[in-house]
Amino acid sequence: MITRRGFAARIGAAMAAGKMLPEMAYAQRAMIQGNLPNDMVWLNANENPLGPPQSSLAAMADVLPSSGRYHYQEVRDFYAALARSEDLQAENVLVGSGSSEMLHAAVDAFTAPDRPLIVMHPTYEGPPEVARAMHRPVVQVPLLPDYSADVRKLAEAANKAHGGMIYLCNPNNPTASITPKSEVAWLVQNLPPDTILLIDEAYIHFGESTDLETALPYVRQGRNVVVARTFSKIYGMAGVRAGFVCARPELIARMQPFRNNVLSIIAIRAVLAALTESHTLIPERRAINARVRRETCAWLRERKVPYIDTQANFMMIDVGRNAREFITRMPPLGVAVGRPFPPLDNMLRVTIGTGPEMQKFQDVFWRVYQG
Repeated sequence: MITRRGFAARIGAAMAAGKMLPEMAYAQRAMIQGNLPNDMVWLNANENPLGPPQSSLAAMADVLPSSGRYHYQEVRDFYAALARSEDLQAENVLVGSGSSEMLHAAVDAFTAPDRPLIVMHPTYEGPPEVARAMHRPVVQVPLLPDYSADVRKLAEAANKAHGGMIYLCNPNNPTASITPKSEVAWLVQNLPPDTILLIDEAYIHFGESTDLETALPYVRQGRNVVVARTFSKIYGMAGVRAGFVCARPELIARMQPFRNNVLSIIAIRAVLAALTESHTLIPERRAINARVRRETCAWLRERKVPYIDTQANFMMIDVGRNAREFITRMPPLGVAVGRPFPPLDNMLRVTIGTGPEMQKFQDVFWRVYQG
């Protein structure tokens, strides 16, 4: 079990080595300095501009007066309700402060100095940065030309290492591309011994492709598969910090000692409220995001600006030169965009905002693009 003192020691060691744990590092990277316009448009962190649903806002406001207590007695029922929403049992679920905490726990549990973390590249940096800070090997497998994961090389790397953990983000961050369900199925069927497949589905609710499919059925089958989900994206609760992983009970038990946070009662009530309307909320928000996304893509095509086909609430745009210029020049003009993602040095990651926000993005982007 990781104690408070032990966790603090890990953080101190990481910072002493010149590295911060990802949540701290990304928060620092997201900070934009200087004199910024009061009407800034924030398209840099893949947040949902719609925010929490009204039911969650009401639930959070209702519980605030009693938030001076821990409410431990509600946790068991919360786990049961969350599990039911995914057709699972409570012992198949582990909850944390955003899905990031659960990704950290998986790296802790399923990698070691002789068991690498194997990742598609580029992808979300959280798991590999945690692994490196813990002095655990990271094997990077380049994406295929269509920006999907090369599942055969991922399996080959795991087989060569005699086990470890494969991390697959689907849809992928930062490319917003997907790995087709047939390729994921192949990888599950061909996982080498002593290998865990961690599939990060933070953005899956935004996808419209018939080739995109959740990996939760593999959890129900008891495979060596862990699926990570979050309430930060489609549910619009990035600042509330609530996420979870699904896996068979033995895998959950291995991750549990590395969970460091108790979910707040405010987050619990917000999640429970959102779940009651998920059957309508998710398709409605998917449609809103898809409409603005299509309009943005059409605008780029009209101007012959290349981009990667997107199945998420963000996209990668090829600006034809090093994207750092855009990242630094756009905020003073009122729009913040994503951080660099090497080796895609000419690509600019942009979160899909509201219609008016994307109109402003187009104006500022075009000014910078034309020089």
